[in-house]
Amino acid sequence: MSEIEIVLASSSASRRAMLEAAGVRFTVVVPNVDEELMRDILTSGGADPYRIAHALAEAKALAVSERHPDALVLGADQLLLCEGRIFSKAVDENEARATLLALSGREHALISAAVIARNGVGVWQRTETARLRMRAFSRGFLDRYLTAELPDVLGSVGCYRIEREGVQLFSEIVGDQFCIRGLPLLGVLQALRDFGALLP
Repeated sequence: MSEIEIVLASSSASRRAMLEAAGVRFTVVVPNVDEELMRDILTSGGADPYRIAHALAEAKALAVSERHPDALVLGADQLLLCEGRIFSKAVDENEARATLLALSGREHALISAAVIARNGVGVWQRTETARLRMRAFSRGFLDRYLTAELPDVLGSVGCYRIEREGVQLFSEIVGDQFCIRGLPLLGVLQALRDFGALLP
């Protein structure tokens, strides 16, 4: 049986690291999708956060699948929802500080969606949710945390990485660590096995 190509349609370092750690051989192709515009259109149209996360993951997978039709193309997206507000990734230290202060002492949900496409068609999908309660941390802790973790956490919608110092931000976490890091990994691995891209 010929080897099936796996393509990750994402620029996320976290998703790449998870797949590499799991021993998956893949290539990365960054999709040409305007995520902010698409998110704004879906939000203004009244789509719920789960639908938005799925639609963005699907758009990424389909965009790359058109250029790699024989490959299994994995697209993914993650939304952070806190008290009805959908957060976007911070672009600098000031935005990261504002995001963390907005989440301090509150519970939020991380919605991680994944879609696999082949020949320009979505052939598999999964959406998982994790719930996290951020503790009410001191300004001194926040200063030290940002000094240690910037600029790397700008790639995370919540400005934290639970596999590093970001775990100190939380008092309670309910959910899969892979979902929190941006990918429903166990489901993805099973799908890749089902499609014959990984050994059963």
